[in-house]
Amino acid sequence: RTAATSATLTCILLSGAAAFAPQSPITASRANLSLSATKNNDDTTQENRRQIIQRALSTIPLLALSNPSPSHAASGATNMSNQYAPEFVQQYEDFIRTDEGWQYKDVKLGQGDVSLENGDRAVFDWSGYTIGYFGRPFEAKGGPTGGAFDKDVDYFRTVIGSGTVVPGLEKGLMSMKPGGVRQVIVPYGPLTYPPNDLEHAKIGPKPTTFSGQRALNFVLENPRVDRTLLFNVKLVRIDKANGKGGFTRG
Repeated sequence: RTAATSATLTCILLSGAAAFAPQSPITASRANLSLSATKNNDDTTQENRRQIIQRALSTIPLLALSNPSPSHAASGATNMSNQYAPEFVQQYEDFIRTDEGWQYKDVKLGQGDVSLENGDRAVFDWSGYTIGYFGRPFEAKGGPTGGAFDKDVDYFRTVIGSGTVVPGLEKGLMSMKPGGVRQVIVPYGPLTYPPNDLEHAKIGPKPTTFSGQRALNFVLENPRVDRTLLFNVKLVRIDKANGKGGFTRG
């Protein structure tokens, strides 16, 4: 979006650079004189025009930053209170947004009366995408056999409250029932992967392929892109804590 905005601004600025360039009265006077100069003053005229265009183009980054994204303009959102889910990132109107900044949408509701509590073990299947940056997968399902994401199926397990899973994803799991399928959008910041664990050994879920981990880290380490992530998660079962350091399989 920023590149498109800059390209559009470049066309506008090139066609009317003088309107965007800050000029002193002396500069404006010289510009007027140069427009009426004779052929002998053509070099001076061209030099003045180049200087004006260069000054105008130097304002593009500031203009691009101050220009809201199309999704922001459409939503009309003005609340900037959430530091880690600012309104300039892409918005998803069909998702429910929480006060903490993460969003979710239930694809399929689970069944049963069992709910996750601190100390319980959640067993789930998942896939992940850099939704804010071209929607590239860093953990995919159902890909072609032998591809970069080919692997043996193995469900991810985490103990609720142990701090071993992305906080935004854990929050999304808490209100799910077994068999449920949910999409969880996690903004960059304290709800996502920590910046000091690029191997994802401490905080999961960890991509199961090198190419997936590289795709994820490319976005997490790049402050120039929207680092919002999307998790598709299916809660397979809930293993309740038995009070003896173990779990009762759900």
